[in-house]
Amino acid sequence: MKLRQALGDVMVPGWWVGVLTFLAASLWPVQAAQAYVGPGAGFAVISSFLIFFVAFALVGLILLTTPLRLVWRLVRRRRPRGGKYERVVVIGLDGMSPVVARRLMEQGKLPNFSRLQAGGGFCPLRSTLPSVSPVAWSTFQTGVYPDKHNIFDFLTRDRRTYLPVLSSARIEPPKRALRLGPWRIPLGRPRIAVLRKNQPFWKILGDRGIFSIVLRVPITFPVEKFAGVVLAGMCTPDLRGTQGSFTYFTTEDRPPGSLGSGLCVGATRKGNRISAAMPGPVSPLRPDAPPMTVPFSVAISGDGDSAVLEICGQRVPLVRGIHSPWVRVDFPAGLRSKVTSICRFCLLEISPEFKLYATPLNIDPERPALPLSHPSLYAPSLAKVFGPFATLGLAEDTNALNEQVLDETAFLEQAYLIHEERQRMFSDALDKVDRGMVACVFDVTDRVQHMFWQYTPEARALAMKTGTGTATDRGSDSATMQPDAEPVSVFISPPQPSRHCEAVEECYQEMDRMLGGVLERLGGDDLLIVMSDHGFTSFQRCVNLNSWLLKHGFLALRDDADCCEGYFANVDWTRTKAYALGLGGLFINQAGREAQGIVHDGQEKRAVKQAIIDGLLALRDEASGAQPVRRVFDAAAHYRGPYAENGPDLIVGFAEGYRVSWDAVTGKFGAAVIEPNPKAWSGDHCVDPELVPGVLFCNRRVATKTPGIVDIAPTVLAAFGVPVPAYMDGKPFLADEQPSPAVVADAKEENYA
Repeated sequence: MKLRQALGDVMVPGWWVGVLTFLAASLWPVQAAQAYVGPGAGFAVISSFLIFFVAFALVGLILLTTPLRLVWRLVRRRRPRGGKYERVVVIGLDGMSPVVARRLMEQGKLPNFSRLQAGGGFCPLRSTLPSVSPVAWSTFQTGVYPDKHNIFDFLTRDRRTYLPVLSSARIEPPKRALRLGPWRIPLGRPRIAVLRKNQPFWKILGDRGIFSIVLRVPITFPVEKFAGVVLAGMCTPDLRGTQGSFTYFTTEDRPPGSLGSGLCVGATRKGNRISAAMPGPVSPLRPDAPPMTVPFSVAISGDGDSAVLEICGQRVPLVRGIHSPWVRVDFPAGLRSKVTSICRFCLLEISPEFKLYATPLNIDPERPALPLSHPSLYAPSLAKVFGPFATLGLAEDTNALNEQVLDETAFLEQAYLIHEERQRMFSDALDKVDRGMVACVFDVTDRVQHMFWQYTPEARALAMKTGTGTATDRGSDSATMQPDAEPVSVFISPPQPSRHCEAVEECYQEMDRMLGGVLERLGGDDLLIVMSDHGFTSFQRCVNLNSWLLKHGFLALRDDADCCEGYFANVDWTRTKAYALGLGGLFINQAGREAQGIVHDGQEKRAVKQAIIDGLLALRDEASGAQPVRRVFDAAAHYRGPYAENGPDLIVGFAEGYRVSWDAVTGKFGAAVIEPNPKAWSGDHCVDPELVPGVLFCNRRVATKTPGIVDIAPTVLAAFGVPVPAYMDGKPFLADEQPSPAVVADAKEENYA
């Protein structure tokens, strides 16, 4: 074991790292609030001289006992008996498609992936039901399906209010607070609950003395303690407590609410100077006050393409169309405390109107206002070494491109800046771990495909496709597709010309270059797994499931209204049998389960579900004659674990080209059931999981014919000789010995048949 890894292992216990972090914050000239930010969360501010002196004494004790603890950890870090590998490296490429990967390998454009295939194997990887990122990555972590880990979508419903809530975490402010006039000082820390159940496989490894570094794996926020290091990924909020709200400053006369996923803020021009204010979160000490703001100004240069931003005592050069470096923005919370964030700016236009984009307010990793990592010092240490980095779970701002605030060029620049940050951290982790496990997820593949899929050959082929299908065997929980007698035209006109028609291909080639560097660093005792959580297909048509339920009498509105403006605002629950929420889930308004449920469990519920299944399978897109719904899954036939009741009752498996509508996700609907997708977001995976498997590359032979993402966790455990827990749904997929090249070729052909 490398000495620096051994020393790094001593830093693992989070309790004393928290003490060091507290001391550093206490000695800072202006104390930053120790905080947690999230939906409904406040900040906890700690300022106690007693704590200070106790912490000082503990640090002294830690320094004295460091040699003994180092020896103990060196003893514990032995390889378990039966383990075949010194190191396991898992690279997650979110959304990588086996269809695109195979096409580009056949064209000779992915030489390192082809090299990995020849030395081990490549095959599709089964995703989860549904094939949604938080579900799939939770299964990756735990080796179990949703009914055992409790994550069924990005959102779930509050059974009392029917409102959507984040599925991965519950965040509540401290129970008590001290009131001093208008100030409210929290007494204690916010209460944070991880809603994902079951333990990740790296905790099992840590309990066996095997060290891991886990970087940006989705659904690792809030971070959980284990004998290793983790940096949180998807579902980490921004400073405003959202999953990513950008800010758009302009001198245009534009309504404040005109950007659905961002904030539009007016700017004032006086000569060559622009003035505006950055909106931030609500002060943790004044929760009843308006959100905090930070004023700034922009001095415009004479060339018309550049300017200088002045904010929080910093002068930041801006060049039109280019993202700035990370800029620290401090929001004064009162009582000499502040809340720190970082963001990038992009100057979009100077004349005739001034337009400036700011990324969502990322939590500052150097002075984190919430627990971004375990141990808590890990994120600040990365920031000290590599500089500021994106901490938001969904950092690539697809919303800004959807709203046409950013253009394609600016979006791609942003995405690759974030990717470069991730690469540096991953490379550092490979340097530090020569025995143990390194896992890192790269998001750029998913984000680029979401926004540029329309330009791919696969999208063009689907747009030209003819023929659709009709469902049979409707009495089962899911129905298969059979060809119609008469072929019909399916989809819409091709996209407008773009400079970035090859963006998806270029992204895959960038992943190939990264993989080449990893392959050169592997030893003979290393196991490499490259995988994705799902693949991709086209998203050209929106299906509003709540509109369909309303039209067919399963959902009712109050006062004879014909639409709902969002969050089920005027739904009459006393007459509603079913409702849709999230990316394809349908819930029965069940008596005794939902607050105002009317459908009784048993025969009545089964009848309602079957009527919905039959109706959705009979749905046709009048514009094309195509069948939007490929299968409808009865969750009772697939979910039998302890958390099955928390998931949807039915899951809609859409056909290629279709997805649940943007409005339906959060309970907004009107008369239209099927509409064109108006956004740049042209690719998706929230369809029948059979259509969008992920990829699996490995430098060892994969013995299982149809491996799934559920098999990754048990495979890594078995690779280290750690017994696979009996509760896991997955199984190890590696062969006991290396096959001949001919056997590898045969296995590949069988997997693609």
